[in-house]
Amino acid sequence: MLTFEVIIVFLGLIGMVTALLLDKMRPGMILFSVTVFFLCFGILTPKEMLEGFSNKGMITVALLFLISEGVRQSGALGQLIKKLLPQEKTTVMKAQARMLPVISFVSAFLNNTPVVVIFAPIVKRWAESVCIPATKFLIPISYATILGGMCTLIGTSTNLVVDGMILDAGYKGFGMFELGRVGVFIALAGILYLLFFSSGLLPEARKNTADDEYVEAEPSSYHRVEAVIGVRFPGINKRVGDFNFARHYGAEVKEIKRSGVSITNNLSRVKFHEGDTLVLWADDSFISTWGDSSVFVLLANGKDTEPKGDRKKRWFALTLLVLMIVGATVGELPFMEELFPGVELDMFFFAAVTTVIMAWTKLFPARKYTKYISWDILITIACAFAISRAMVNSGASGFIAHGIIDMSDDYSPHVLLAVLFIITNLFTELITNNAAAALAFPLALSLSDQLGVSPTPFFVVICIAASASFFTPIGYQTNLIVQGIGNYKFTDFVRVGLPLNILTFIISVILIPMIWPF
Repeated sequence: MLTFEVIIVFLGLIGMVTALLLDKMRPGMILFSVTVFFLCFGILTPKEMLEGFSNKGMITVALLFLISEGVRQSGALGQLIKKLLPQEKTTVMKAQARMLPVISFVSAFLNNTPVVVIFAPIVKRWAESVCIPATKFLIPISYATILGGMCTLIGTSTNLVVDGMILDAGYKGFGMFELGRVGVFIALAGILYLLFFSSGLLPEARKNTADDEYVEAEPSSYHRVEAVIGVRFPGINKRVGDFNFARHYGAEVKEIKRSGVSITNNLSRVKFHEGDTLVLWADDSFISTWGDSSVFVLLANGKDTEPKGDRKKRWFALTLLVLMIVGATVGELPFMEELFPGVELDMFFFAAVTTVIMAWTKLFPARKYTKYISWDILITIACAFAISRAMVNSGASGFIAHGIIDMSDDYSPHVLLAVLFIITNLFTELITNNAAAALAFPLALSLSDQLGVSPTPFFVVICIAASASFFTPIGYQTNLIVQGIGNYKFTDFVRVGLPLNILTFIISVILIPMIWPF
């Protein structure tokens, strides 16, 4: 029934999606604005609005940021990718076959962004040294991390968000490897697709237009540096000419790479955007000064700049990571509840313990721990819980679900599962994965309730569809990172990613109902 509350929620959601598409401000503030809007109309109580900020899934995401940083600073990731890269002459397929499965495995347990931030510059340098275009590897690296993230509860923040919503709704959450029952099949099919088809679909190397224009004119102590703009860059949406980059960072902007286009003319009139890759002319101090800052997501100067921890530090970090995963997996077993009554040995417990150990053993600088947490993602997640609650409170989710059922000629849950996948996937490509999950979760509840079937298949399809961001660079941060340093165009992602989206869709709608029956 189209009530006043439903209309208010629809207006809020339309405004949210529009603001996200137009990139008016950070997603966290957009979603927070929508929750305040709902609060003003009494659709949310203050308690309901704030519940997401204390949700166990959201806090676990924050802890995993720190754990990923500890592993990154140990130097383990840099050493791993160097051992995987063939040193002799090779082919694109052989090199991808060595890299992609391992990258997927690593990203199943670590935040995808640091994996790509460390791997991408190393792979780019290696590709240049063996005379293979780096463009044949960078998009596949990003896609491999996304595919790996589908296989575990901690592989992506979206899985933890959906799990938190499931628990809030009174259902049993996912186990550590439960999503892997379908995620592994998707990852294997995706990697095989990339091995056999990506090389032909990806472009050859694109020349950086600014490379030859100023090298001779600058002092020899200066060299080319690539910097991907992060969320905390103070010049976002300001013109290059109005923001004194040299005064702030001691470097000069020579080129901006955006959507596969190199901008060198009339730079002073161009506005900085998050995800832009800046080609800078800087001295050796630039990376050491700003490499540990969230102002830039990635810095590369053609040299080794990743952390170089000693061997003991690397092994200690990896041991802690393995113990956390094993502990969270074993902690779900019934006999553990009998051994440790009153202690919930879940992912949150072991992530918290691991984070504290890493801080006290200085695997990451404890005094700077707030720098390594993406606060906007956490605020987005917390507000996603509130928006989902508002859709339920107002009846908007039931109204939409009823409309979807009425529009379907076949009321089969299999058909509606496919419809929910498409809706969630389109939202995740256009806005953000966590916002997509927030919109899709109450629909899943309402659809399963009106059909009288188990909601679990719908929950799983949200996790998969919200992560399967392949055919646009804007849906996932790792895609934005490789777009800049690989000088990819938007159409490159469509050409390679759209078949992968379709492949993921087909496998999901076939396997999910078989593994989790309605």
